[in-house]
Amino acid sequence: MIKNYIKAARLRTLPLSISGIVVGAFLANFSVPLIQEIEFDGLLDVDFLNEKNYLIFWLAILTTIGFQVLSNFANDYGDGVKGTDDNREGEARMVSSGAITPKQMKTAMIVTGAITLVIALLLIYVSFGGDNFLYSVIFFLLGVTSIVAAIKYTVGKSAYGYSGFGDIFVFVFFGLLAVVGTYFLYTKSLNLIIFLPAITIGLLSTAVLNLNNMRDRVNDAKVGKNTLVVKIGAKSSKLYHYSLIITSFLFALIFVVLTYYSPMQFLFLIAYIPIVKHFIFVYKNKEEVLLDGELKKVALSTFLFAILFGLGNIL
Repeated sequence: MIKNYIKAARLRTLPLSISGIVVGAFLANFSVPLIQEIEFDGLLDVDFLNEKNYLIFWLAILTTIGFQVLSNFANDYGDGVKGTDDNREGEARMVSSGAITPKQMKTAMIVTGAITLVIALLLIYVSFGGDNFLYSVIFFLLGVTSIVAAIKYTVGKSAYGYSGFGDIFVFVFFGLLAVVGTYFLYTKSLNLIIFLPAITIGLLSTAVLNLNNMRDRVNDAKVGKNTLVVKIGAKSSKLYHYSLIITSFLFALIFVVLTYYSPMQFLFLIAYIPIVKHFIFVYKNKEEVLLDGELKKVALSTFLFAILFGLGNIL
């Protein structure tokens, strides 16, 4: 039974989900000179190696993993009870296959959501303490919103994943909120230039979702799951995919140009080697079912980008 829940958690999606946390933590704790110069509160004084900041990082990682697992459970449940996954391509889903009953999955969602909320509250307390009540309230509301958004993606009659709005959710939560939110947890301030790599992570994450939706386009159309891919069609979804990848690269490049102080900042280019190969594969591909193997490649390439981008800005 436990192995079925592990399958439903879709561990291959976890590196992608924490990519934004990695980038935000790197930039907050090891900021490049330009970021320090334009920081609202003067030079940053954030020591990642102290116990508090180290704890913030791991609590943020655990919170994000919790939200991702909850989202995956909810997706499995929502698509399963609606019959969307009955004839899907790729690995089998637990509810639609009967390995986990809808009631059991709903219980798993409740437990995962509760545990994640507790970890999120601990993260908020460690970061803001009792001196920043307003910040604590804002991040608490963001946490609750994240839980609701994760569930409502495919669950319920008004599930936004069935109306083509999933891309917006992924871009905002995996990109903007993950990177900028993590940066704020450390610095207690906003910096507009941080939005550049946040947009990159958001676009690459959206590309993974778009790839998933391109693979499932035919089946989704049959069962009434109107993803953006279903709405715009196969040809346009490919063009959309290309734009996501190209634009993600441009925003990362703009960040480096604006903050340039070392050639090591271009280290992130290595991560785009497999992404370019993926780009070519999608361009040549004629069978959407074959896109399934590309999901892991783009997800892991995004995580590699996060690591190399972060290292490039501290070496």
